[in-house]
Amino acid sequence: MSKVLIIDDSPTETHKLTGLLTKNGFTVLSAASGELGIEMARNEQPDVVLMDIVMPGVNGFQAVRQLKRAKDTGHIPVIIVTSKDQETDRVWGVRQGARGYLTKPVNEKDLLTAIRQWAE
Repeated sequence: MSKVLIIDDSPTETHKLTGLLTKNGFTVLSAASGELGIEMARNEQPDVVLMDIVMPGVNGFQAVRQLKRAKDTGHIPVIIVTSKDQETDRVWGVRQGARGYLTKPVNEKDLLTAIRQWAE
């Protein structure tokens, strides 16, 4: 099935998402920073990226922009998964190149629907 890269600086959130995804048959990779996530996306070529916004260093918006502008990662769909639930954040995320935007805590059905819509 699909390979999912989680980019989130919260070990708790990463653990929750990893458990949910692996029980549904996905292969999961994770990165604890935007910088590491960009590097992993280039090297691993996941089918989809789940991106947090609030991270030290390169934040999620910046990381999405970098991934979407690069020739080797521009094709990879990015779904933002964040606690930021303002409409302006949603609009900005889509303008950066994100295909989807989910707010934490993530509903399992919504997450799986979004991944399947963009990754398969």
